[in-house]
Amino acid sequence: MNRAATVLLTALAPVSWGTTYAVTTEFLPADRPLFTALMRALPAGLLLLALVRVLPRGAWWGRATVLGALNIGAFFPLLFLAAYRMPGGMAAVVGSAGPLFVIGFSALLLRHRPALRTLLTGVVAVFGVSLVVLKAAAGLDAVGLLAALASTASMSAGLVLAKKWGSPDGVGPLALAGWQLTIGGLLIAPLALLVEGAPPALDGAAVGGYLYLALAGTAVAYWLWFRGIGRLSATQVTFLAPLSPLTAAVVGWAALGEALTAVQLAGMALAFSATVAGQLGSRRTGAAPTVEGRREAPRKVVARRGTAVEG
Repeated sequence: MNRAATVLLTALAPVSWGTTYAVTTEFLPADRPLFTALMRALPAGLLLLALVRVLPRGAWWGRATVLGALNIGAFFPLLFLAAYRMPGGMAAVVGSAGPLFVIGFSALLLRHRPALRTLLTGVVAVFGVSLVVLKAAAGLDAVGLLAALASTASMSAGLVLAKKWGSPDGVGPLALAGWQLTIGGLLIAPLALLVEGAPPALDGAAVGGYLYLALAGTAVAYWLWFRGIGRLSATQVTFLAPLSPLTAAVVGWAALGEALTAVQLAGMALAFSATVAGQLGSRRTGAAPTVEGRREAPRKVVARRGTAVEG
C-alpha cells in the first residue's frame, strides 16, 4: 500500500476520536470519566486479544505495560475528565499541541533534531485550532484544561516510545493495540471502582454510546493508529492529531447546533493546512525517528538491541 493510502487510513483514527466528545456529552452517564474510560478500553482490548491470540514475551511485557499506561491507562481517564469539564470539542482542541509534545519527546528520547519547518508547522496547527475555540474561551475550566494537556503529553510520549521500540518479530498492529488496550483497561478498573464506586445504570443510549466508542472509536481506530505508527514517521502521525478537534468542531456544528464564526473557519483552514504540511514536509526531508521500518534499520543494530522494528 502506498504512503498516501497509509496516511489516509491512519487519519481515520483521529477523525473517529473527534466524535468522542459529542458522544460523551450527549449519550453517556454524567461525571463518570473513569468508568467511561474503562468501558472504552477493556472490552476493545479483550476483543482484539481474542482475535489475535498473541501475548507479549520477555521484555515486551514491560514495554507493553508502559505503552498501555501512557496511551490508554493515563490518556483515557484524563481525556474523559477533560471532556466532562470542558464544553463541546474544546478538550480535543488541546490535542493540537500534540505535534509540539512529540517534537520535544523525540529530541529527548530519540535524539531526533527537529527541522525549523516542523516547529513552525506545529505552532501554526496550535494557533489554527486555538482560533476554532476562541468563542468559548470564557468557559475554559482549569482542571479540564490541565487534564487535556496531560492527556496529550501522555499519548505523545507513548507515540515516541512506540517508534523507539518498534514491535516484536511477527507481531502486527492488531496485537499491539490489543495489548495496550487490555493493560490500560486493567489499570483503570481498580481506580474507577475506588473513585466512582459501582457502575451506573445504563439506558439504551448509553449502551449504544459505549458500543460505538469501544468498537469504532477504539478497537478499529487504535488498530489503524498503531499500524500508522509502524509505517510512518512520528512527525507524520502526530500531525494528523489536529483532525480530531476539527472533526469535533464539525460534529458540534452539524449535530449539536453549535455555530461556527468566520474566525473559527479560518482557524480550521490553518489547522488543516498544518496537517497537510506535516505530511509533505516529513516526506520531503525523510527525517524520521530512530525506528522507522525494517528496511531502514541495519540488521546488526536490530539484533544488538534485541527487538525487531515494524515495517
